[in-house]
Amino acid sequence: MPGPVWLILPTYDEADSLASVIAGARAALAGEDLHILVVDDASPDGTAALAERLGADVIHRPRKLGLGSAYVAGFARALADGAELICQMDADGSHDPAALPALIALARDGADLALGSRYVPGGGVAGWHPARRAVSRAGCLYARAVLRVPVRDLTGGMKTWRAGALRAIEPRTVRSQGYAFQVELTYRALRRGLRVIEAPIVFRERAAGRSKMTLRIALEAAWLVPALRSSSGRDVPKPQV
Repeated sequence: MPGPVWLILPTYDEADSLASVIAGARAALAGEDLHILVVDDASPDGTAALAERLGADVIHRPRKLGLGSAYVAGFARALADGAELICQMDADGSHDPAALPALIALARDGADLALGSRYVPGGGVAGWHPARRAVSRAGCLYARAVLRVPVRDLTGGMKTWRAGALRAIEPRTVRSQGYAFQVELTYRALRRGLRVIEAPIVFRERAAGRSKMTLRIALEAAWLVPALRSSSGRDVPKPQV
């Protein structure tokens, strides 16, 4: 019998979108033993209280501590409580929960990490200005070229992990905190020879709230990519098929 599936949702001021994201996840995964965990960074808009009213588990954090540490806290809870699979996605509506079953199926079929990708055939971005689309694509190409990996969407944040694979990459020792966290997680999986499979998703511009991207987060990503490469000292193993 399939084991528990945990969905980790880091939040900061996501009250306008959280209800639809949670409802969508429950509808998409109605046949699963689903546990939804919201990791909230003291949102002033009442996101944490809303999550509790919606029946989600909540980790209350004292202040805005960053995306990376939010996921690390969520992963630790899920692994300690016996998750079989751990899913991660944005809570702002950019990721469609209807894509979760396909990622879960890939994980149960042998993928250590199933990655929702904007940049494989069938994937894409909706609602972005062409300039933002170009910057995002260029960032992924840059990271891919520097790290010498086959994954096309290294900055993608919609993922499903097998529990053993997540333990193997040791999330607690990840250095990055912003969106570079996604690059580092996927790169660690590849460096350890884990099987990473991309599946197409459409990423949509958030309908409410504001983006959490800042100059500091962008600069962290810019320096982290070559730092990861220089610290590893060698190419990742050939991809498994």
